[in-house]
Amino acid sequence: MQTTFRSVFISDVHLGTKSCQAIHLLDFLQTIKTDTLYLVGDIIDLQEMRHKAYFVDAHHRIVEHILEMAKCGTKVIYIPGNHDAFFRQFAGQTLSGIEIKLNARHKTANGRTFHVSHGDEFDQMVKISPLMLAIGDKAHGLMLSLNQWINGVRRFIGLPYWSLAGYLKSHISKAKEFIDRFETAAIKSAKNQKVDGYICGHIHFASFQQKDNILYCNDGDWVEHCTALTESARGEMSLIHWSENPRVLATEPKEENWGLSPQPARS
Repeated sequence: MQTTFRSVFISDVHLGTKSCQAIHLLDFLQTIKTDTLYLVGDIIDLQEMRHKAYFVDAHHRIVEHILEMAKCGTKVIYIPGNHDAFFRQFAGQTLSGIEIKLNARHKTANGRTFHVSHGDEFDQMVKISPLMLAIGDKAHGLMLSLNQWINGVRRFIGLPYWSLAGYLKSHISKAKEFIDRFETAAIKSAKNQKVDGYICGHIHFASFQQKDNILYCNDGDWVEHCTALTESARGEMSLIHWSENPRVLATEPKEENWGLSPQPARS
């Protein structure tokens, strides 16, 4: 599988919590080569760390490796999310070689312009169902703990990583409705800004959606799905999963197919 990219987008890492799939992310960062690395929010979970911090060696090594990437020439852009909103006060500054921005405009190799943000700005625009609120609180924490237990068993018997959360989000109608509304809000925002697409994270659900010649890209997360959005040297976007069995989940809809059924990544 290709490991050299023009740009890479990751979000929702949640360093500082037990849910972070730090070993897989560290392996990913140590394997790839990229000109630009976008950190699209919720990289360090300062919100959760106020209650209980879990910042083990693998988490420190991820931070150290990202700093080393910036030092060695990779352009690193950090767009804080709602769980690391503290860093938004430093927007416009460069710290240890990392540019901090509230949002960004990304120009692909094939000339398209994408607006990049974490995505939490759509929370006020998208009505969250009671189910999603529950998943986002205690039920979500329970689900992540169960996800860790299941994958511990799977590793023991030689099976690759599998996301319980991804399965539930793909099969519960209310969750799917929320995701659809979120995607629609992002596409509308991109259309209003007269850009070619929108790149974000926040909802922990990697996918491509295309509507009205706008391409929505969600890079997913590193607590449930271990996914990243990548751009090739030709400007083509792909979603990849990285664990014991790295693989391409989906490639962006081809321009000649725009207007047909979208190609979501469901992991």
